[in-house]
Amino acid sequence: MANRAGTVALPSDLIDVTKLLDAYFDVEPDLSDPAQRVAFGTSGHRGSSLKSSFNEGHIAAITQAIVEYRAGQGITGPLFMGKDTHALSEPAQNTALEVLAANRVTVLVDARGAYTPTPAVSHAILAHNASRTEQADGIVITPSHNPPGDGGFKYNPPHGGPADSDATNWIADRANALLEDGLRGVKRLPIAQARTADGIGSYDFLQHYVDDLPSVLNLDAIRSADVHIGADPMGGASVDYWGAIGERHNLNLTVVNPTVDPQWAFMTLDWDEKIRMDCSSPFAMASLIKRATEFDIATGNDADADRHGIVTPDGGLMNPNHYLAVAIQYLYANRPDWRADAVIGKTLVSSSIIDRVAADLGRVLHEVPVGFKWFVPGLLSGDLAFGGEESAGASFLRLDGTPWSTDKDGLLLALLASEITAVTGSTPSQHYAGLTDRFGAPVYARIDAAATREQKAALGKLSPSDVTATSLAGEEITARLTEAPGNGASVGGLKVTTENAWFAARPSGTEDVYKIYAESFRGEEHLKQVQAEAKALVDGVIS
Repeated sequence: MANRAGTVALPSDLIDVTKLLDAYFDVEPDLSDPAQRVAFGTSGHRGSSLKSSFNEGHIAAITQAIVEYRAGQGITGPLFMGKDTHALSEPAQNTALEVLAANRVTVLVDARGAYTPTPAVSHAILAHNASRTEQADGIVITPSHNPPGDGGFKYNPPHGGPADSDATNWIADRANALLEDGLRGVKRLPIAQARTADGIGSYDFLQHYVDDLPSVLNLDAIRSADVHIGADPMGGASVDYWGAIGERHNLNLTVVNPTVDPQWAFMTLDWDEKIRMDCSSPFAMASLIKRATEFDIATGNDADADRHGIVTPDGGLMNPNHYLAVAIQYLYANRPDWRADAVIGKTLVSSSIIDRVAADLGRVLHEVPVGFKWFVPGLLSGDLAFGGEESAGASFLRLDGTPWSTDKDGLLLALLASEITAVTGSTPSQHYAGLTDRFGAPVYARIDAAATREQKAALGKLSPSDVTATSLAGEEITARLTEAPGNGASVGGLKVTTENAWFAARPSGTEDVYKIYAESFRGEEHLKQVQAEAKALVDGVIS
């Protein structure tokens, strides 16, 4: 049977929303199964009520744990709370409100009762904390680009970005302890009482975010050049924001599809024939790519709008790595008030064309492990003006060099594509072609390789001396890294580099595989050679 990737979902692909919501309230997790316990990944706790991994008990326990964590940290300001358009986000917000109100936490929810992108929550936290001693923090209820049956719940401390593992480990451990104790330690009020409790207020996330955009982007240039923007919220939390941005700033902007549907019936299927709001996937973005020639720039966002997809009439959907390189090249040349010593942040599995762009700009490259949390301190201090990761997530500083958001901002990066087009007269994909003319054209891919739990654990604990090979795909090995050069943090795996290629191997947190990211500046055949030798090298070391 033909693969249906990139074709519109059929009724048989859609979730049963009633069944999903019933399971949220009715199913109690079996804590003897690790998959049903609270576990925070790089973006909070995720799961599905149908798999007993995202249910009312989980959210009550996590929220109570957050209450206790913030009290222990002396956080006494308001807690900003936003939710995306996934079906499980609304009941999860209600559960969280019941617990927060009972614990007398001041909570600010969306003034319009609508959806809130992750970057709007980060922006609100930073705006509040810039001028007040009582520090605020936040909760964002989203599983990001995950399928419609999933839910997600993440905590952002007062720095506005994703919580680090010290915080998330504490919260997860406490939440599991509360679940094991039958939730006896959880305070709760009925939702009707919680909504009207003292301290439960509202905040106009949309107005504050949209009104502040001229502090971070050259919207005048976009307006003057009359760049025609096609913005696809992909059924996510940015749905009202795009219309408001166009109207408030008088831009030539069309909201391509304003539909919000918890089944996402309008979506085209991803590579594995699942509905997934991944704006970096040509399959999930197929309907917008078809309309590329209708706009000067077309963009997509995932469900919580922390990721961006950039579509140009001449190049189609840009590879996220390619766009990061273009954004960095443009921003560091067109932000005169940024500090001259502000570094460039990238994850160590992002393309090495960024390294070559950074060297050309005369800027220090700050290379960190996978996870946006590593960019937070630099974005907050202004030491780092741009942080981006290979999975289409990035943020950068305001025009004056102060922080804008310390979480990924898909709206910001999408609008930047229009600024680049307006100011330079060339699309981001045309700029990328110029970069490859100067620095070479890398080919990049990620593959999975089978590994047992023991082998994955061994991969996570390697030291550089465990790698005795001296060459990779015909080139001398120039570095063996188990710690990131930018901050010395463990990469949870291995990266090996040569003059024209590299690979990184990391264990999967959810499957019995490890991921091999690889890149070569010497073409597809050389990349395949790198991948094959990387797999042999890693298998030899971990076995």
